[in-house]
Amino acid sequence: MRYQQQQPPGCGGCLLIAAILILLTGGAPALMNFIGTIFYFVMSLGVLGIGGFMLFSWLIRKRVSEYEQSQTENHNRFVWLLVNILITIAKIDGQITRAEVQTIHNFFQINLRYNQTQMSWVKELIKEATNSDQPLDTLCVEFRQTFPYEHRFILLELVYQILFTKTSVPETELNVARHIAQLLQIFSRDQQTLENKYRFHQQSRTRSGGSSYGGQRSYSTGSTGDEAAKHYATLGLSKGATADQIKKAYRTLSMQYHPDKVRNLGEEFQKMAEEKMKEINVAHDYFERNGYL
Repeated sequence: MRYQQQQPPGCGGCLLIAAILILLTGGAPALMNFIGTIFYFVMSLGVLGIGGFMLFSWLIRKRVSEYEQSQTENHNRFVWLLVNILITIAKIDGQITRAEVQTIHNFFQINLRYNQTQMSWVKELIKEATNSDQPLDTLCVEFRQTFPYEHRFILLELVYQILFTKTSVPETELNVARHIAQLLQIFSRDQQTLENKYRFHQQSRTRSGGSSYGGQRSYSTGSTGDEAAKHYATLGLSKGATADQIKKAYRTLSMQYHPDKVRNLGEEFQKMAEEKMKEINVAHDYFERNGYL
């Protein structure tokens, strides 16, 4: 028989001993008063706990409401449609997994640097989108009719960015991204630019054993040839593209990611555009320094 260590007595034993002593010294009335006091104390703790939780929830909702009101209508609509489109993509296989929701959380927290209040807003949007049954086509058409081309291109970029946080992206999900591009009326060359870029990053991570977390990538460029391939991918080009193709891709992406184009979407999207512009400029400078142009 295995030895089992004895557990010390809990508070229940102490209360029982206290109740017996009170009964012996003060009689039944004293015991009833003691039980009433304990019951009142427990109830008070419960009410205080519920009240504290309700107050905390109210403060969060108040902050979320204030944040929403401080943003432009375009910003709020952009994020609302983005979340709904991402959740609709996650629903395609019939269920939304915790990992898929966490990927969306990571994207907003890491890529867009959302704080606690902003994340509470996003979580509410995710909850609403999960319970919604709006078709993907309807959402994309509304987005196309509401926003200019540059904003639609950025939306597609975000879709690809989230899809390629996975180690392996199923062809069915890539087909969904291509379908979204058609619904948004994104030029096929621009759609291919995004797909080429993220496919290259994924292949680079696989080769180098790099990691991806919520859109943050780490991979080694390795040789000069690998570095050139990385910059080709940034511009959405295949290795060996001509000087004219490099210049054209640079001009097109510079226009689409210019921070002024997304000024009305809010500070976080402006910062994202600025980061993309830095990547594009680094790629252009590389080709210029190394005699490709």
